[in-house]
Amino acid sequence: MKFRRLGAAVAALALCGALIPTLVQAQSFDRPVRIVVPFAPGGTSDILARLIGPKLSEAVGQPVVVENKPGAAGNIGADAVAKARPDGHTLLLMDIGSLAVAPSLFPDLSYDVQKDLAPVGMVMFGPYVLAVHPSVPAKTVPELVAYAKANPGKLAVANSGVGALNHITSVALARDLGIEWKAVPYKGGAAASRAVVSGESTVIINGATATLPFVTSKQLVGIAVTGDGRLPTLPEAQTFKEAKLPLADAGTWQAILTTGKAPPEVIARLNAELQKILAMPEIKEKVAEQGGMVRPGTPDEVKAWLAANIESWGGIVRAADIKTN
Repeated sequence: MKFRRLGAAVAALALCGALIPTLVQAQSFDRPVRIVVPFAPGGTSDILARLIGPKLSEAVGQPVVVENKPGAAGNIGADAVAKARPDGHTLLLMDIGSLAVAPSLFPDLSYDVQKDLAPVGMVMFGPYVLAVHPSVPAKTVPELVAYAKANPGKLAVANSGVGALNHITSVALARDLGIEWKAVPYKGGAAASRAVVSGESTVIINGATATLPFVTSKQLVGIAVTGDGRLPTLPEAQTFKEAKLPLADAGTWQAILTTGKAPPEVIARLNAELQKILAMPEIKEKVAEQGGMVRPGTPDEVKAWLAANIESWGGIVRAADIKTN
């Protein structure tokens, strides 16, 4: 009996020994990792990818390349990741608000947001900044609303693409406030910000990370911000809640996802490394400097966020009858 037990124990150890290399191999990275940013360079997602990329490279021992694939409100880049080899070497870093509205905006979407993409972890929350070109005679929300009502259709609101969350936010705001302004799409938040700085458009609602530098340099005038509190770098701007504006919790929720059916061990390794990176003081400081807040999270938390927001933002899209063409 003792020999039988000993034999069983040896067999069990042998099996564990055989499994360990497989698990290690599943968690290892044997070639460069690609972070796809489905927006143009210079926006919030791009800035974050280039902050995280070098740190992730050190962690996994492979080069990490950031690739911008803009277009179709982030769907071109998201589709590329959804259809990539499911081994965790191709990542998607984006504002997942765009993923939350995609099923409602694009009935012929070429991928399934909840099945073909696997969450790795949340990265940060960045409040939206409502800002105007200095030529607009408004420095507060009441002044902006009064000007818009007195000049219907004169204000042009830049957004990062038709169907982007900041586009939908601007449409919903106009509807709820009873104002009329033109929505003008650009290829990404950075291009939208530059368009307002140049005076080509006059209003923007965009992520603080990409927009605040223009406000602090006096090229734009900050009017209000979303989120729970005023920004230390823009204390004069009211929160949407203070200004009694709708969609006070809107903003840019940045997360990393990978291809659906990627091995759970690889996703767990990526999440663990991401948590370490986001805990680094220099990363926290750089994100905070630009109005963002590091928000590390688990894959399950991102999954739950997407499910809830696909429902809530879908309702807004349907109520406002927002169309992409």
